[in-house]
Amino acid sequence: MLNRAARGVERYVRSAPGTYSWLLILLVTTAILKHVSPRTAHWILERRSTNIHYLLEDPVRVLIQSALYIDGGSWLFYLALYTLFHAQAERWLGTWRWLGIAFTCHVLATYVSEGVLAWAIHNNSVPGRMRYTLDYGVSYALAGIVAVLAYWWPRGWMRWVYAGCVLVFYGVAMVRGRTFTDVGHFTSVLVGLGCYPLVRGQPSPMARGWRWWGLVATPPFGERPIG
Repeated sequence: MLNRAARGVERYVRSAPGTYSWLLILLVTTAILKHVSPRTAHWILERRSTNIHYLLEDPVRVLIQSALYIDGGSWLFYLALYTLFHAQAERWLGTWRWLGIAFTCHVLATYVSEGVLAWAIHNNSVPGRMRYTLDYGVSYALAGIVAVLAYWWPRGWMRWVYAGCVLVFYGVAMVRGRTFTDVGHFTSVLVGLGCYPLVRGQPSPMARGWRWWGLVATPPFGERPIG
């Protein structure tokens, strides 16, 4: 029985290679940060932050490298989140389409959030040193994928309930927190929901009603998705 379970886990991981490769990178970078001095860790993260300074100086590098580090929380927590959301999206959409949506959400949310921060600096609402603030992590990409999974559900009430819950969750966080990262998360959700033209026509695992099988079956439940 254990061998059968192990084979099932292996098949599941292999069905979402991008998700679990990303998690492996996060595991390595998290371990590195834990084994260096606080000063060195701050230097590493500062050089990979999508703050205003580096978005103007070296945007491509920091947009990629900033998504290779975890901003708070344990790696095991992100293992659960990636398995629940990213893996499902990758298995549903295919690796390249999933990755394209995740990166688009990450990039647009970053520019909107840093744009809000730049506006606040310009209006003297926050100190000018905030242009060098640490801004890294995978949460913008995750928020966008959480949102696009609204279309993973077949047409009907469940799709609307899911989308509504996502909007409320991130919307309330933005209203309460009122930070530029909260704006970024909500922006990413809107971008994810706006990706419907990219996912339209993809088979839903829940088209025949809720089944646990829909979460673990080989994608896309009879034929492989284009991606």
